[in-house]
Amino acid sequence: MRVAIPHDLPRETVRERMQRRSHEIGDHIPGGMADVTTAWPSENRMTMRISAMGQALDGRVDIEEGELVFEIDLPPALGFLEPMIAGAVRQQGQKLIGKA
Repeated sequence: MRVAIPHDLPRETVRERMQRRSHEIGDHIPGGMADVTTAWPSENRMTMRISAMGQALDGRVDIEEGELVFEIDLPPALGFLEPMIAGAVRQQGQKLIGKA
């Protein structure tokens, strides 16, 4: 699943906000029972592993010029949830990079 969130911020600003707020990602997952771990393998890529309700999902967030791109590896059994998850990612992603 791929969700692109447009922005008009410098990459450095988006990176700083994502690094500062990445611990909040788990708070935005319905049920509030998610464990999220993140890492920064490169300057403009954050990887994440989301564990919730017996499922583990891997994802990446790429900071690109003009958009923040979330990619989440959704197993086929959860494919029916894609529209709901994409909507939540879009809404919460905008909050993560918004002004605090």
